[in-house]
Order: sequence, then structure tokens, then C-alpha cells
Amino acid sequence: MLNSLKIGEFARLAGVNVQTVRYYERQRLLPKPLRSPAGYRVFSPDSLDRLQFIRRAKRAGFSLIEIRKLLSLRTTPGATRAEVRTRAEAKVADIDAKINNLKAMRSTLQKLIAGCQGSGPLKECPILESLNEEDV
Repeated sequence: MLNSLKIGEFARLAGVNVQTVRYYERQRLLPKPLRSPAGYRVFSPDSLDRLQFIRRAKRAGFSLIEIRKLLSLRTTPGATRAEVRTRAEAKVADIDAKINNLKAMRSTLQKLIAGCQGSGPLKECPILESLNEEDV
């Protein structure tokens, strides 16, 4: 069964939909599968492992570009753990920056909400007036 999988079974086992598999093929994250005599895509267990790696890396926050680089490192002679660690540290720094940005946005919105009583004419809405100003 696991020697060759048609696309539907392959996608199901990896926990993605068929369109995702096709997209990853087009993005060259997955190798082009062999075709059965009937023309069906036939995936190997190695491809399933690779797809599961991609899913886990996405869940950890890596972009498809970053995942492509990680996959490349796995097959690059002489690549080191330090290179992988550096990429993971960069991802953590990126996530921290996004968290800080989200906190700043939240704080701005909380200040705007605090200045609005939620009643009165819309044309005098302090939230809309503040968002209309250049320096929010």
C-alpha cells in the first residue's frame, strides 16, 4: 500500500487536500511523481515524508521559501546543524517582531476604543476621525 500512493490517498495520509499537493508540485517543493500506466500520479513513501516535513515546517511558521531552503539544506553536502539553527533563530526573531507589531496595533485600537462611547452621530466618530489623521 505505501509503495505507491495515488494523489487522494497521498493527500489524506499527509493531512492536506489534493489541491495542496498539486500546488507544492508546481512550487517544486515535491518532486514530480511517477505516473501509473493509466496516467495517475503515483507517490512514494519518501514523498509522503517530505510532504509531512513541509506541513510541520509550515506549522512552525516557516514560509514556503524558507521551507525550500530547509529542504535544500537536508540534501546539501557539508550543510551543518548551525545553518539550520541560524534559520530557526531568524524565524523566532521574525515571529517576535510580528508579535511586537500586533501588540502595538492592539494598543492603538484600545486607545481608539477608549475614546469612543459608541453613541452619537457617525460623522463625529472619534475612531474614524483618528484613523483619518496621518499619525495614528
